[in-house]
Amino acid sequence: MQTKYVFVTGGVTSSLGKGIICASLGRLLENRGLRVTIQKFDPYINVDPGTMNPYEHGEVYVTDDGAETDLDLGHYERFLGVPTSQANNVTTGRVYLEVINKERSGAYLGRTVQVVPHIIDEIKHWMQKLGETGDYDVVLTEIGGTVGDIEGQPYLEAIRQLRYELGYRNTLNIHLTLVPFLEAAGELKSKPTQHSVKTLLSFGLQPDILVCRMDRPLSDDVKRKLALFCNVDQRAVVASLDAESIYEVPLLMREQGLDTIAVERLHMKEDFEGRVLDSPDMDGWVRFLRQLKEPEGTVRIALVGKYVEHQDAYKSICESFIMAGAANGVEVDLRQILSDDITKENVAELLEDVSGVLVAPGFGDRGIEGKIEAVRHVRENDIPFFGICLGMQTSVIEYARNVCGWKSANSTEFDSDTEFPVIDLMEEQKKISEKGGTMRLGAYTCELAEGSKVGDIYGRKVVKERHRHRYELNNVLRYKLAENGMQFTGVNPKRDLVEIVELPDLRWFVGVQFHPEYKSTVGNPHPLFNSFVRACVEHATDTDRMQKPTGPKRNKKRHLASAKM
Repeated sequence: MQTKYVFVTGGVTSSLGKGIICASLGRLLENRGLRVTIQKFDPYINVDPGTMNPYEHGEVYVTDDGAETDLDLGHYERFLGVPTSQANNVTTGRVYLEVINKERSGAYLGRTVQVVPHIIDEIKHWMQKLGETGDYDVVLTEIGGTVGDIEGQPYLEAIRQLRYELGYRNTLNIHLTLVPFLEAAGELKSKPTQHSVKTLLSFGLQPDILVCRMDRPLSDDVKRKLALFCNVDQRAVVASLDAESIYEVPLLMREQGLDTIAVERLHMKEDFEGRVLDSPDMDGWVRFLRQLKEPEGTVRIALVGKYVEHQDAYKSICESFIMAGAANGVEVDLRQILSDDITKENVAELLEDVSGVLVAPGFGDRGIEGKIEAVRHVRENDIPFFGICLGMQTSVIEYARNVCGWKSANSTEFDSDTEFPVIDLMEEQKKISEKGGTMRLGAYTCELAEGSKVGDIYGRKVVKERHRHRYELNNVLRYKLAENGMQFTGVNPKRDLVEIVELPDLRWFVGVQFHPEYKSTVGNPHPLFNSFVRACVEHATDTDRMQKPTGPKRNKKRHLASAKM
C-alpha cells in the first residue's frame, strides 16, 4: 500500500510551533492504529547542527544511530515513542554535500549539475526514504523556516513535484500561519495568513489544511474569511491556541478535528483496509496530563549549566523533568543556575532551598569551576546529585581534588598539563581534526554492576544509551579513584569505558557519561530521571522543603484542553 505523505510548511514568522503540530498530529494518527514517523528538513547550509553554538540553535538532539539533529526530533520521539534516525533530519548542507560527492565520483556522467533537477531530486529522495522502507503508513515532513525564504524554495519545489508524482490522494499540505490580534483594532487580522498562502500558491502549492496560531478563539466570521480567500474548506481551518503545556496540543488538535480531516483527505480508511480507528485512543495521554496538571506538591531542583539563558539549550532535560515529575505526582520547579556565577563563597546561598542538583552537559572551560563547586556542595551536604556527560566528569574532578587530595586534578580539555588528568581525550579522538559528526555518537552498550543503585533503577544488567562526547574517564587513574571510594557501576564492555559513577554512601549520587534525557517519552520517563526526582521528593519531605503545588499559570484569554480531565 502506498505510504501517505504529509508536508507541514509555515508562514508569516518562525517559531509558531510546526514541530509540536507535527508531533501532535503524529500522535493522534498513531493512536488511530497507524504506523507514523516524522522528519525535519532544515534550510541552513550546515551539514548538521552538531557544530552550532547552543545560543544559536538550542539543543543538539542525538539519535540511536549517531545523528546530530534538530531539537524538534526530541519532540517527535517524546510524543510518538518511536526512535528517529539519520534519515529523519536533513539539512540543505547535507543535500548539497551528497550531490557534490556524487558529482566528484562521476555519478552524473559529466553532465552539468544544477538545482533543477539534481538538488530537487536529492531532496525528493530523502523525503521518500523513510516511506520506501515499508515500515510506516504515514510520513510527516516538517519544512523549517517560512515560505518566501530564499533558502527554502528548493523544498517547496520538491513538495510540488512529489504531490504531482505521488498523487493528491497520497499527499497532504498543512500550512501553519499566524493570525495576530491587534489591540488597537480590537480584532484578529487575517491578512498575514492570506499573504502567506498567496506566497505558497506562487510556488504551485495549495494548502489542504490551515492551522492558525493565535492567542484567542477563532470566530466563525474570520474562519469563513480565511477559507474563502485561501481556497480552503472552512472545516479545514484549524485554530492552534496557546496552551499551558505543549502536551495539551494533541488534545486541542483532536477537538479541532485535525486528525479527522487528515484521515479523510488522505483516504486512509479505504486505503488501509479498516485498520484505522474511527477516533484516536487518547486515554493514556489524558492520564499523563491529569498527573501533570494535578500534582500533590512541588519540589525544587537546580539545573547548573553554562547555557541556561537560552530556553532551548537543555530542552530534553527540562522535558524529562516534566515527565518524571508527573510520574512521581509532583511538579518540578526547575531553577536554572548559570555555572559562571557559582563560587565557593556563594554556592551555599544559591543552592540553599533546592532538593536536588543536576549538573548539565556541555563543552569548554567556561563555568567549569562553578560546576565543580556545585558538586562539592551537594556531596558534602548529601543532597541528591545527577551529573550528565560533562556533569559526570566534573563530579570525578571534584572527588579527585577534595577527597583524593589531588588538588590539581582536571580534564585535559581544560588543562592539558594537569598532573592528575582524571578525564582525558578518548584515544580514537586524538587523530581527528574535523568537527561535526566525529565525536562518540549514538547508542552504546553499558553493563551495570550487580548490587549497584543504577542496576536496581534499571532492573536489568545491560542497557544501551546515547552518547555525545570526546573525553572519557582516564582508566590509568580509575583504580586510584576506586580505592578512595568512588564506584564505577556502568562500563562499556567492548572498550572498558566507564559510563556510570556512584557514591553509594550518599542519598543519591550518580554521574553518567551518556545522555538519558534523549530517551524520556510521554508516559515513560527515563528510569534515572524517575529515580532522581523520587530521591529529591524524599529529601524535600525529610527537610520540610516540599511546597504546595503552584497550580497552572493561567491566562484568562487562554484556551485549555477539555479532555475529560
